[in-house]
Amino acid sequence: MKQALFTLILLLSTTNIVIAGNFEDGLAAFERNDYVTAFAKFMKAAEAGNTSAKFKLAIMYAHGKGVPKDTEKMMFWVTKAAEAGNAEAQMSLSGQYESGGQGVPQDDGKALFWLTKAAEAGYVSVVSISGEKHEVSAQQYLGMKYERGQGIPQDFKKAARWYKKAAEAGDAGAQVSLGTLYENGQGVTQDFAQAERWYTKSAEAGNTSAQNRLAMMNIFGPGLGTDGEHSAQAALWLMKAAEAGNTSAQARLALMYEDGKGMPQDNGQAMFWLTKAAEAGLMVAQVRLGVKYEDGKGVAQDYQQAVRWYTKAAKEGNAEAQVRLGWMYSTGKGVPQDDAQAVRWYAKSAEAGNEFGQSTLGLMYENGLGVPQDYILAHMWLNLAAAQGYQEAMDKRDSLAKKMTPAQITEAQKLAREWKPTTETQKPAP
Repeated sequence: MKQALFTLILLLSTTNIVIAGNFEDGLAAFERNDYVTAFAKFMKAAEAGNTSAKFKLAIMYAHGKGVPKDTEKMMFWVTKAAEAGNAEAQMSLSGQYESGGQGVPQDDGKALFWLTKAAEAGYVSVVSISGEKHEVSAQQYLGMKYERGQGIPQDFKKAARWYKKAAEAGDAGAQVSLGTLYENGQGVTQDFAQAERWYTKSAEAGNTSAQNRLAMMNIFGPGLGTDGEHSAQAALWLMKAAEAGNTSAQARLALMYEDGKGMPQDNGQAMFWLTKAAEAGLMVAQVRLGVKYEDGKGVAQDYQQAVRWYTKAAKEGNAEAQVRLGWMYSTGKGVPQDDAQAVRWYAKSAEAGNEFGQSTLGLMYENGLGVPQDYILAHMWLNLAAAQGYQEAMDKRDSLAKKMTPAQITEAQKLAREWKPTTETQKPAP
């Protein structure tokens, strides 16, 4: 009996060595781009039960390495690997079902099932983004899906649960997300101390979003106070985030230099950091920079630079920038005076629901500047701006109404009621 058991153990050990040998040989062949040999070795190991080999076969079928591309066979092997407990395959299979396409049906239920499996296994992958290596945690990603309700019903409690698992394992992204849930009291009891704790862990690991959040807590509270004694601490975290390229931190740091809070007032540093954020594409920074150049605050007045920055933000859809750019064309500041161009930008802002764009566009129609004079459209746009509480638009609308017939006013009001914004919900006009 003992001899038979020993023989069985020896046989199993020898089999495992052969399986492992085939897989290792397959990896070596794959590394030297000998995909035919790699495929054959992986197939032998996979048929003998090696889960990593099964996943490698899926990759080869997905990319056509040594075999023709074949989505069906790719799905067969990645499913086999996932069912056998390979966490990398589970994560991959979840992604296949989440995105769908190329012969794979989109299926949120299956995507959640396999992502949960990978999360339960604690799977973490390393991916390269812009030449830098980043960890992607299945637990953190699952928490994010529950937080946002992405493909599944929104559930902050489950989001907190998965974020906490990943956070405790050292995932900096999960730590800042968990901190946010504690700060907002979503899925957990609101606890600013816990929020600060998790933000700090993430910030110390170099996460710029956490550094920015810590700074905001120090500036605005709650839980840490406001301005005053905490401004220096806020400046410290903002500087770390700003130097690492966080655009929100750069814009906030610029404001602190401008106001002299947390550090000496310094217009040069304010412009430096604001320009950094603007150049990186932060629209609010581009608009602020344009205003500084237009008004000559903290920098020499330069209308052309103002137009440059307004244009960048306006082209990306920023409604405030569109109004300001329209005004530059109306007044001929930094650009040749051009009412038609002014109307173009006022209209974009107005159509997005901006009350200043609506009011100014209404005045352009009333006076026939850049467009044919049209009291009905003028009243409609002024009315929409007035519906948002803009007093000047109310006064202009009421003044215009004195020059209109009852039929024209009725038509204008009808158009205002039927109007829909292009990007956001608009209050109904009276």
